[in-house]
Amino acid sequence: MTVESTAARTPRRSAGSKAGTTGTKRTTSTTKKAAGAGGSAEPALVQLLTPEGKRVKNAEFDPYVAGITAEELRGLYRDMVLTRRFDAEATSLQRQGELGLWASLLGQEAAQIGSGRALRDDDYVFPTYREHGVAWCRGVDPTNLLGMFRGVNNGGWDPNGNNFHLYTIVIGSQTLHATGYAMGVAKDGADSAVIAYFGDGASSQGDVAEAFTFSAVYNAPVVFFCQNNQWAISEPTEKQSRVPLYQRAQGFGFPGVRVDGNDVLANLAVTKWALERARAGEGPTLVEAFTYRMGAHTTSDDPTRYRGDEERLAWEAKDPILRLRRYLEASNHADEAFFAELETETEALGKRVREAVRAMPDPDHFAIFENAYADGHALVDEERAQFAAYQATFADADGGK
Repeated sequence: MTVESTAARTPRRSAGSKAGTTGTKRTTSTTKKAAGAGGSAEPALVQLLTPEGKRVKNAEFDPYVAGITAEELRGLYRDMVLTRRFDAEATSLQRQGELGLWASLLGQEAAQIGSGRALRDDDYVFPTYREHGVAWCRGVDPTNLLGMFRGVNNGGWDPNGNNFHLYTIVIGSQTLHATGYAMGVAKDGADSAVIAYFGDGASSQGDVAEAFTFSAVYNAPVVFFCQNNQWAISEPTEKQSRVPLYQRAQGFGFPGVRVDGNDVLANLAVTKWALERARAGEGPTLVEAFTYRMGAHTTSDDPTRYRGDEERLAWEAKDPILRLRRYLEASNHADEAFFAELETETEALGKRVREAVRAMPDPDHFAIFENAYADGHALVDEERAQFAAYQATFADADGGK
């Protein structure tokens, strides 16, 4: 089965790149959802590893993972397991009142780890607020992700230290930031690439459409990586688009491809391909990672109010971590000692996260008055004094402590 590329032109391979097909049709190993009310089935998607853990061949994208070793496969598995444990720990901490809010990535580990490990150190990442797995791949200490959700800082890490921008709460705006940065990269003559992460809900934002327009017109070296988890809070994708999201790239004149978001190998391969295009001067690519949010949108959300258990259970059977474990075991790439050692490591990570969050110092209560005006302002000074008097009442009530 084939799926037509949404690009009018054939992607040009850069020097030293791995071989692949060159036609405008991309041969894929595919899965399809059952036909919906309109009688149409979901389009084909790139898949290298089935939910049962079986490796399937793909002439277009196999070359991008052909040299992967057993050690690297175990590394991908470790990345996903530790990311999931961190995510679960953060959710638990929020329930205990240690965090104000948490946006879980449960179910989206393969999309994030696969794409994150496709990046080079000199590539630059613009995330939303759910890319905990990508942050892990970029070397950001997971405890640094929690400061903003605890309310003790506005980010917690130096974006230029890991080429990983601070989390963006405004939906979709980071796609424009990424496009502008990528245009700068191109003008500087660098061969690095930029990747912008966003969700299916953000795909409806005007900022995303503007980013598509500018990146296409200026041939910016940017990859738009959409994690389609099928629910923008309680809004299903079919209420936002009449066509699969990856096909939107066609209207802007650059390629779009849908990948099995729960297949870490497919995400690794497709993202490598898209980044290679960017570095070779071929412009932007839209990657739609078709996945599923197995938990709540955030800890303030109750997904049982808008979706049924049957849907969730069907996607749990496609669990990205279980999928890779089955492949590792069937291929004799990992033994019980590896899994046992990893379990010990996850427990240690959980303990470290709990201790780090509870040890975070309170923020400076008066920091909100800084940088409001460059030269100070009488009204701000008055408000600061009033706030200081208010804070003093707590010290008096506690015996001056």
